[in-house]
Amino acid sequence: MRDGTLQEFHRIKRLPPYVFEEVNRLKAGARARGDDIIDFGMGNPDMPTPPHIVEKLVETVSKPRTNRYSTSRGIPGLRRAQAAYYERRFGVTLDPDTQIVATLGSKEGFANMAQAITAPGDIVLVPNPTYPIHEFGFIISGGAIRHVPAKTDEEFLAGVDQAMRHSIPKPIALVLNFPANPTARVASLDFYSELVTYAKNHDLILLSDVAYAEIYFDDNPPPSLLQVPGAIDIAVEFSSLSKTYAMPGWRMGFAVGNERLIAALARVKSYLDYGAFTPIQVAAAAALNGPQECVDEIRAVYKARRDCLIEQLERAGWSIPAPTATMFAWAPIPEPFARIGSLEFSKLLLEKAHVAVSPGIGFGEFGEGYVRIALVENEQRIRQAGRSIRKFLSEPLESMHNVIPIASSQI
Repeated sequence: MRDGTLQEFHRIKRLPPYVFEEVNRLKAGARARGDDIIDFGMGNPDMPTPPHIVEKLVETVSKPRTNRYSTSRGIPGLRRAQAAYYERRFGVTLDPDTQIVATLGSKEGFANMAQAITAPGDIVLVPNPTYPIHEFGFIISGGAIRHVPAKTDEEFLAGVDQAMRHSIPKPIALVLNFPANPTARVASLDFYSELVTYAKNHDLILLSDVAYAEIYFDDNPPPSLLQVPGAIDIAVEFSSLSKTYAMPGWRMGFAVGNERLIAALARVKSYLDYGAFTPIQVAAAAALNGPQECVDEIRAVYKARRDCLIEQLERAGWSIPAPTATMFAWAPIPEPFARIGSLEFSKLLLEKAHVAVSPGIGFGEFGEGYVRIALVENEQRIRQAGRSIRKFLSEPLESMHNVIPIASSQI
């Protein structure tokens, strides 16, 4: 390789520098110096996996036959468990044999679906801001992205229509993510119904990420796109056990929906993997089929942390909206720090307050002006962070070193 660089490779050249890596590097350096960093950066659940799920894993792993190759589609019992969940939770009937594939988390499912349906130059509509895989899964696959601003339902619907009318070639798919990472926005069934009608009229595939469907804080559980009559004709939905059951490292998720699209995903996966380790799949089925009080308990912990975070930041002089779902708060950068941008603000917050957050620019250009705060520290640590942030915000920006205001062209 010339100069020992990766930049000769076509797909690598299409990937920009990972914004979060700069904050992660500073965070690692601070910890190496012995600093106590309160880390709200990565959405990495910190709660223990419920005992009955772990016990099922231990029970199954001791059986020699479970050490063998599994199946990339997922074992039948797990696919049946996911079908039962959709029937129970959303009133949606699915065929476990043709409409469900088990994935190695929703992220892998999204990336491999992109591989399955994207030809070079195909255009895909993606919300902005959004979780990076929603965009870069298609970029890695040779597709092109058209961003749709996603602050309100009206703005999003208008943006989709404008993109459809002005894109050549015509877009093939639209990505949805509700409850949304990073913004925590929740969709209604009426909103989904409008999108399904529009997509059918324009021959558009809908790809919906509902990884946070069970992390909500009011009396209205977020719906599934597949609840809309006829949605299954054009849509696939991706979900994960990572947040619902505090199983992030287990890498267990699902793609469900249209038979043709699921078959395409299964075909790609059959060349790439043999599925998750069978004991993990058996334990995942136990999670879906077993007692669900653990989900209520996990949800209650996130709600308590959310309430604590909102209160502590308010006391610190930083008022932010209370999210109604997800494990994130989407926080506008406080004045006068807004003018330096989300990346510089995140670096300053880490350096001066020893609090790590994710810069909004890492989720797309329309994420600038915000930071994402993950509810992955306990309430005591959140209160500690609040005190540090209060002290940080009380200091004039001009007194802090290495502050480089961003130019308007960078926003």
